[in-house]
Amino acid sequence: MEKKTPVFSVGFYNLENLFDSVNDAFTLDKDYTPDGKLNWDEQKYETKIRNIGRAIAAIGTHRIEEPPVFLGVAEVENDKVLEDLIASEAMQPHDYDFVHYESPDERGIDVAFLYRKAYFELIYSDTYTLMLEDEMQNRDYTRDILLVHGKLFGQKIYVLVNHWPSRNKGISYSENKRISAAQEVHQVVKDIYKEDPHPHIVIMGDFNDEPKNKSIRQHLVGNQFFNAMEDLQQKGMGSLYHRKKWYMFDQIIMTRNFLEKPPFRFIEAGVFNDYFLQEKYGKHKGAPLRTYLGKHYVGGFSDHFPVMAFFEKEH
Repeated sequence: MEKKTPVFSVGFYNLENLFDSVNDAFTLDKDYTPDGKLNWDEQKYETKIRNIGRAIAAIGTHRIEEPPVFLGVAEVENDKVLEDLIASEAMQPHDYDFVHYESPDERGIDVAFLYRKAYFELIYSDTYTLMLEDEMQNRDYTRDILLVHGKLFGQKIYVLVNHWPSRNKGISYSENKRISAAQEVHQVVKDIYKEDPHPHIVIMGDFNDEPKNKSIRQHLVGNQFFNAMEDLQQKGMGSLYHRKKWYMFDQIIMTRNFLEKPPFRFIEAGVFNDYFLQEKYGKHKGAPLRTYLGKHYVGGFSDHFPVMAFFEKEH
């Protein structure tokens, strides 16, 4: 029987290289094997699973008792790591399931969608491939965009999970790739509007750009959507700490009908940066406590904090 939850949360979390310890001949995952340069073994993998599970189960619980009804995740290797994650000690009581497809990304990292079966019913899912080229006109393989359509508390909703191309070689060099990703998202949105003239759409992900950047502000959000993270970024908050600066790469964006009326009404967004997820000492104090600092194993969580959004629903 469905629990009555007047306020609920959703989230997004870049899990920073959630690889198992088995070498996959078709991806560049050798570093994350016992013989690789990171000496990634089963014990470290199990610690990572336990830590990430603990983090996800705690998202938003400073405000409400329950963890997110659904969340997008990035940098997962395969179904196995997701199966192990939802079966972890902290997550297993909340009965999560997931949607995941293998993408053409060379590193072998994909996005996925995790949802609590008590609240979310899957209708269908699909992926959209970004066709990008490098400076030599060779195919630049990156993560697919994941579309999930389902019923949240019985109401139809669409979720797009993203992990856009990185800023490798500099922001200006790579900006067009993220603009192309934004344009692809809008093609997906157009298809959704053909199916439903008044859809509730959530676009979430690690965009490798901030709310103020061109790919987000000019090519993704426009007048159609509301960026829940923009005010937080303007206040100097971030989900990622790099070279003594905070960045709000992880964002939750939604159609404006979430601001207006039932069945769901947006309340507020946040960065989940509880103390247990932070570096405790030194020059990185307060930053996300990650798995590795360079080649040095720390045994933390991720180099990103999760982000979250809270909503009210009809009783």
